Order: sequence, then C-alpha cells, then structure tokens
Amino acid sequence: MDTLGVALDSPAQYWQIWEWVQVSIPNLIWIVVMLLLFVGALVIPFPKSAAK
Repeated sequence: MDTLGVALDSPAQYWQIWEWVQVSIPNLIWIVVMLLLFVGALVIPFPKSAAK
C-alpha cells in the first residue's frame, strides 16, 4: 500500500541518535509536531476580552 508516498507494508526507517537511542522517523515527526503545538500554545496569547 502506498498512500501519499508512504509505504505502509514495510518497516519504518530508524534514526540512531546515539548508540543506545534509536527513534523511527514517523515517531520523530510526531514528537516535533507535538512540541511545536505545545510551544505555540504557550507563546500565542489568548484573546483578550473587551474592557468594561
């Protein structure tokens, strides 16, 4: 199966950071996306209500 250029019928590729740390590329993408959402939630200000 090939959806959007992603082969789902084969094992994911892994990136070895150190000798004992190994993470799959799809999981690394999700980790980065979640970190960006977290930082965005902290940085983007909440809408301010009108002064009464």
